[in-house]
Amino acid sequence: MAYVVPPMDTPSIPVAGSEDRFPVRRIFCVGRNYAAHAREMGRDPDREPPFFFTKPCDAVVEDGAVIPYPPQTANLHYEAELVVAIGSGGADIPEAEALGHVWGYALGNDLTRRDLQNAAKELSRPWDFAKGFDNSAVIGPVHPVSEVGHPTEGAIWLEVNGEEKQRGDLAEMIWTVPEVISILSQTMTLQPGDLIMTGTPAGVGKLVPGDVCTVSVEGLGTLTTTIGTRV
Repeated sequence: MAYVVPPMDTPSIPVAGSEDRFPVRRIFCVGRNYAAHAREMGRDPDREPPFFFTKPCDAVVEDGAVIPYPPQTANLHYEAELVVAIGSGGADIPEAEALGHVWGYALGNDLTRRDLQNAAKELSRPWDFAKGFDNSAVIGPVHPVSEVGHPTEGAIWLEVNGEEKQRGDLAEMIWTVPEVISILSQTMTLQPGDLIMTGTPAGVGKLVPGDVCTVSVEGLGTLTTTIGTRV
C-alpha cells in the first residue's frame, strides 16, 4: 500500500528537561471556565454544563516562535491557559480516577480571531474559523506529573510587551481538571496524546504585529510568542 499524497508528520511538543517529545493527537478547549472571564464575555458564570471546542493538532506552535498575524481578522486576542496532556485514554472516566490519565501539564495561549467569533455567535454558527486557524494553539513544553504533581492552585498570568494583562488563579476554575476529563470522556473516548486547554482568566485582549506575549503559571515557567507581520 502507498499513500496517494504524503501523510502529515505527527505534531508534537517538547517534554520539559528532556530530548523526548509528546505527540499531539487532538486539542480540546473548555469555553468560559473562569467566572470573571465568563462575565467579561457577557455570560452568567454559574456552573452551567461545560462546553468544548477544538483546534487542529497541526495548529500547535512551540515556545519562542514568531508567528504571522493571521488573515481575515482585525482583532486577534490572547488567552492564557493551563494545558492538560493525556497519557492514557478511556471512556466514561470517573472523576475520582481522572488524574490517573494525566501525563503532564503545559502552558498554553488560545489565540482567537475575536471578530470572527463574535460574528459566528450572532449567527449561531460554529467557532471553527475563529479558534482553529493556523498557529492558533501556542503550547509550551509538557512538565511530567512525576515532577510537578497536579496543579490545583497558583497564579496564572499573561503579559504583552512586559505589561500584565491577565491574572487569575487555577483555583478559580469553574470546572476542575478531574471534572473536565470525566465530562469530556462521556462524549468521546480520550486517547493518549490528547491535549485539553482548560480556559482563561479575565482580561483577554488584542494583539498587534510586533507584540511579545508571555504566559506564566506558578511552577511551569513561561511561554513566549512574538506576533509577526500580517500574512
